[in-house]
Amino acid sequence: MNLQSDDFELFGLPAQFEQDRALIDLRWKQLQREAHPDRFANQGASAQRLAMQWSVRINEAYQRLKDPLKRAAYLCELRGAPIRANDNTAMPADFLIQQIQWREALDEAASAAALEALLLETEDRRERLLAQLAQELDVMGNAQQAAASVRSLMFVDRFAQEVDSRIDQICA
Repeated sequence: MNLQSDDFELFGLPAQFEQDRALIDLRWKQLQREAHPDRFANQGASAQRLAMQWSVRINEAYQRLKDPLKRAAYLCELRGAPIRANDNTAMPADFLIQQIQWREALDEAASAAALEALLLETEDRRERLLAQLAQELDVMGNAQQAAASVRSLMFVDRFAQEVDSRIDQICA
């Protein structure tokens, strides 16, 4: 293992968006077993420190690989298209209109049923964006376009969390 390897190399996975979550989980467990600091207890402090570094590195990679949004953002960065969510907020006009409509619907929602319908709509959009990311990253190899899709997905995820919070408030 090499600390400088990217997450995909570290986990022995192809550098692509579409991944088998069960395989990611399995590789994480295998790598953690190999690098667990307790396995190096008899080899001194230096070996244990290195094992701890490996354990942290493996966990960081796992957090990125298991989450489709983080995995997509990571692939974009690896391919030279950083997400830059803080300073690049450009979105297609239709997506901006959708955001406004969702915000209005959230403001006007007076029942759990209305909020649940809004949540289903955002979940549908999320699934379509994930499929789009798979196409952009794995088929077309267009990291720039995928970066824009990642930014859209980030908004959809944040908005869905807001809707969830409102549902919790209404049902409490």
